[in-house]
Amino acid sequence: MPLKNPWFETVAEAQRRAEKRLPRMVYGALVAGSERGRTVDGNTGAFGELGFAPRVAGHHADRDLSTTVMGVETSMPVLISPTGVQAVDPEGEVAVARAAANRGVIMGLSSFASKPVEEVAAANPNVFFQMYWSGDRDTMVERMDRARRAGAKGLIATLDWSFSNGRDWGSPTIPEKIDFRTAVKLAPGVLPHPGWLWRFARTRRIPDLTTPNLKPADGPAPTFFGAYGEWMQTPPPTWEDVAWLRKEWGGPFMLKGVTRVDDARKAVDAGVTALSVSNHGGNNLDTTPATIRVLPSIAAAVGDQVEVLLDGGVRRGGDVAKALALGARAVLIGRAYLWGLAANGQAGVENVLDIMRGGLDSAVLGLGRAGVADLRPDDLVVPPGFALTLGGEAPGAPAG
Repeated sequence: MPLKNPWFETVAEAQRRAEKRLPRMVYGALVAGSERGRTVDGNTGAFGELGFAPRVAGHHADRDLSTTVMGVETSMPVLISPTGVQAVDPEGEVAVARAAANRGVIMGLSSFASKPVEEVAAANPNVFFQMYWSGDRDTMVERMDRARRAGAKGLIATLDWSFSNGRDWGSPTIPEKIDFRTAVKLAPGVLPHPGWLWRFARTRRIPDLTTPNLKPADGPAPTFFGAYGEWMQTPPPTWEDVAWLRKEWGGPFMLKGVTRVDDARKAVDAGVTALSVSNHGGNNLDTTPATIRVLPSIAAAVGDQVEVLLDGGVRRGGDVAKALALGARAVLIGRAYLWGLAANGQAGVENVLDIMRGGLDSAVLGLGRAGVADLRPDDLVVPPGFALTLGGEAPGAPAG
């Protein structure tokens, strides 16, 4: 039954609706996290430790929230972070891409997505394609060539994954594929969620657990677990491999997963266009510090050489403003838009993006700034010892 008022006013409400609408195993996959979940909680909690220092007069009636990321214009400094197999909605990544296009923001598409890059790029021409270091070099070149032909304007390389597993609250059961036998087995957990089931029934589709962007030229698309197995069995990359990947792509290139100053400097040496300060949303090594804590040191060390972005824990437009004030050019959001997608499909993603825009605009207004480019550290109240520097010293970074 459709909601009387499908609009929601916060990401927290989107999460509550997603939890009600989705089968437990699907919702559990969105919550994710690893081990005790300390990093997941730390990412969100750290933003709450930062305060604003608002001004009382001299505000700007018109405020510019736009920016560019790797040469691509975006209406606000919020990007869709690439996330895999979006089976929370039949349209999946295509619905997200349309929502992002309608709001003028850039779409990050995972190589583990449930929709092919060609369909996603047709829905939103401003696509950054994401890849893991998976398979041999010829295979990776084939995947990059396909993304380039589809119109992807940038590449995101995610390398911060160490295959941490086990969750104290239990990991969801995710099948290899959905067939009749699997459907019968999962029915007790699915039938109490008729809204989610009805979405797929209307389209006469079942959740697709394959990865079409990893499909070889001469074979079928692997399942999610088949793709995951290839990734696990691929020897980890070196910095020389990062430089090779950047050169083979030949265009705007973002390295995602940086938390240390020394790694940031090596990324610059490898020729990246941008880097994202990220701990994989708490899905990697648990007890890794919150990304907002290490952002200032990395921005101080390399922010004048490459674009610095942040992801992890962003739930409000005010969080975006805080990240920008501490040196980020933009942020990427993941769970926030997935909860919106689960709550109300494409419109739910647009709703989340509107929440981000409204909160960001309120912060820029209250701080007396003319636009996002003007946000500075003195717009914030930063507690002593908040900022951390991992892997070396960062000139000018707040002491931690």
